[in-house]
Amino acid sequence: MRLGAFLMPTGHHVASWRHPQADADAGVNFKHYVQMAQTAERAKFDMIFLQDSLAVREAHPEALRRSAQYIANFEPITLISGLAAVTDRIGLVATASTSYYEPYHVARKYASLDHMSGGRAGWNIVTSTQPAEAKNFGREAHFGHSERYERAHEFTQVVLGLWDSWDDDAFPRNKASGEFLIPDKKHVLNHQGQHFSVRGPLNIPRSPQGWPVLVQAGVSEEARKFAAEFAEVIFSSHLTKDQAKTYYKAVKSGVAEFGRKPSDIKIMPGLNPIVGRTATEADAKLEFLNSLIEPIVAREILSMFIGVDLSGFAFDEPFPHVEPTARSSGSFHNWVGLAKQEGLTLRQLAFRAARGRMSVTKGSPQQIADHMEEWFLDEACDGFNIMPPYLPGAFNDFVELVVPELQRRGLFRTEYEGRTLRENLGLRRPASRYLAKESVPA
Repeated sequence: MRLGAFLMPTGHHVASWRHPQADADAGVNFKHYVQMAQTAERAKFDMIFLQDSLAVREAHPEALRRSAQYIANFEPITLISGLAAVTDRIGLVATASTSYYEPYHVARKYASLDHMSGGRAGWNIVTSTQPAEAKNFGREAHFGHSERYERAHEFTQVVLGLWDSWDDDAFPRNKASGEFLIPDKKHVLNHQGQHFSVRGPLNIPRSPQGWPVLVQAGVSEEARKFAAEFAEVIFSSHLTKDQAKTYYKAVKSGVAEFGRKPSDIKIMPGLNPIVGRTATEADAKLEFLNSLIEPIVAREILSMFIGVDLSGFAFDEPFPHVEPTARSSGSFHNWVGLAKQEGLTLRQLAFRAARGRMSVTKGSPQQIADHMEEWFLDEACDGFNIMPPYLPGAFNDFVELVVPELQRRGLFRTEYEGRTLRENLGLRRPASRYLAKESVPA
């Protein structure tokens, strides 16, 4: 079973920053991230994963006042480069957008990180989604969904080409002969495409892993096709085992179209664990965490879900009559219908939305391990991306209570298999496109 640690600064629950066992300043607290990375490495996790947004979250001012997520945090590549110096084995995955970065930047940064970490880098490929991000990069509107994936496809092809700029043995650095590099082992990309023009070569040698590991999230049809061609790790968001099994089978079978094997890709759905020593203790932990949700933040979440600004309505009156807007999605009718069906007030429906924003798996260590074992053995996943509700407390609970249970069952390692992220994930090291031989094992 593969395990990643998805480190949202204070945790994934909307009220995480208020929890007594959370570091409220985590977003700009390097010591917090050092502690989390070293805890994950001590537990033998495959990787830590850092998400990113290129804009401050847009919200009603009073809701923003009480929010900690997507506001002001470290830039992830800078952060994860620092973490490379205080860890030895754990993989380091950071996000970079194909919409607002340039391929040469991404190729150079992640190749550098792979060298600095001894082969532990991973690139989480995103297309960005927030309209606010566009305005920070000279655009009035974000790219359309299809165009985002067209750009991402070409962008990734360019990055992979740049990572093959030099053969693995291009730099003998022979002091006796005076030969530092072999010019014939340099390759110029000369890419001319619809969205990018990149000459190359990359001004850093080929990295220890050949390519840093490619990570991707998203379950749309475009995302699934993109993943089948490029992704080596997928972070999915399926809430039921049947949904996860269907997706798992579709992706694993789809890679053959691109000359890949099912083992070339690892699928890791998100898991939000609330762990107690007993089921009753876990229930109490979740109830306390939910009690920290601010009503105005809950209302903002519901407004986001239905695409309607609810800030002008009273909390404790029956849910108002509202009409869908251009920002509304299919969930509008689900939520509004629920309010009518159960006669809910705005406050009641908002808290229902805030509490259901993330699907929590709660219980004793044995119950959490049972859930993970069932999904894993039933081919719904290759492992999990652990999303602690609050940090460091909830992550410490998982490491101290659940990981030993998984190890006792023979489901998770007790020691790392190798030194690189590819070795520990069981992924092949890609051969350069300029060599005739096939890929060799890591």
